[in-house]
Amino acid sequence: MDFLRKIVLLSTLLIIADCAPPTCYSAVLRQSERITELMGRLDTFSVTKRCLANLPKLYINVHNSCVMTKLRDHLYSLDNLLTPQCKELKRIAFLKLRIKRFYNLISRFCYRDLVFFTDDCADLERPPPADPQEHLSQ
Repeated sequence: MDFLRKIVLLSTLLIIADCAPPTCYSAVLRQSERITELMGRLDTFSVTKRCLANLPKLYINVHNSCVMTKLRDHLYSLDNLLTPQCKELKRIAFLKLRIKRFYNLISRFCYRDLVFFTDDCADLERPPPADPQEHLSQ
């Protein structure tokens, strides 16, 4: 029985030792994926699709230095939606809240942890290629 306890204790310690706390960079990547997924889901609903039609397209790339400008533009557009029905939709409000939190995460907490490889602002309006090697060959 004592041997079994030692094995359980050792395996528990190995599992705990293997876990690493999330870094700022991993949190930024996770949030960018969530926002992209949320925008994709909102584009499938007819009510929210109509509201998002007037917004600029946004494909988040945290390695592009224009990401902060595009996020600010997107927040401004969400704050100034033309139809009051769109402003009152909970899904749109949730998107705005999530983008605002993401913007604060990058600008206040993680800005020094990010490395910007490009500064092509138009690249944030195009969907990313399906094959990452395709983007590198251009």
